[in-house]
Amino acid sequence: MSSLSEFQLLAVLAQEMNMRKASERLFVSQPALSQRLQTIEKEWGTKLFIRSQKGLSLTPAGELVIEFVNDVLKKEEKVRETLYSLQSGVSGTLRIAVASIVGQNWLPEVLKKYVDKYPQVKISLMTGWSSEILNCLYDDQVHIGIIRGTPDWKGVKIHLFQDPLYLVDREITQQDQVLKTDRPFIQFKSDSNYYQEIQDWWMRNFKTSPKRSVVVDQIETCKQMAFNGIGYAILPAITLTKAGQSIFKIPLVDENNLPVARDTWLLGYESAFQLKQVQAFVELVKEHISESSDQ
Repeated sequence: MSSLSEFQLLAVLAQEMNMRKASERLFVSQPALSQRLQTIEKEWGTKLFIRSQKGLSLTPAGELVIEFVNDVLKKEEKVRETLYSLQSGVSGTLRIAVASIVGQNWLPEVLKKYVDKYPQVKISLMTGWSSEILNCLYDDQVHIGIIRGTPDWKGVKIHLFQDPLYLVDREITQQDQVLKTDRPFIQFKSDSNYYQEIQDWWMRNFKTSPKRSVVVDQIETCKQMAFNGIGYAILPAITLTKAGQSIFKIPLVDENNLPVARDTWLLGYESAFQLKQVQAFVELVKEHISESSDQ
């Protein structure tokens, strides 16, 4: 039976599908890697990879073995995490998936505090859309996820903060000026209900579509275009901490004259919250939010 180190070798090969790249990641020569692979395949009694000029491809037997290997490595990581949690200090790996807007604008300050306080903990960070974060949680790829919007989640759910939305521009100072400008309304793509909220607010207030509009892929691009006077945008407060005095911010309100805002949540399974590195992160997040609200 192959050892864990050989399982890790197979996992890297399956990820890279290229002998040169895999050998670089494993810090071994290609001939040595080729020899080890032949030995492993002999142990399994079958060919696992087929080589070609384009790289490697898995055989049907290889697909089964790699599935088994990945399952074993994931279980090994969980056992190690449990062992770390039994130790007196906070160590191990903290695996987080975060909505990109939070990862860009809020998380860095929190992570800086965390790594300073718990230097023995390794951080594994993924960013993406909120739907992608939820998928990472469902697939047990991460310990905790931080998403935007209102999640349908049955596990642990902690509300972090709510930030209001603003109409942002270098020229527009009042809401009714929007219909008079020929400059474009700059919007960014989102997989959450954010886009629909903005459309509802717009039609409720203006009863007509924008004269011109530009849709970009990233919220950061949207912000920079608005900050540089190309057009106006609707952005959450989390992105506006360094807006400067030259940027006008008009708060959005709903039909009841209440602020239109976005919620941010921390999610995870109950089992993850039993790990010391996760507990430490959650406590630090709560402290950070408390300190921020006091300022």
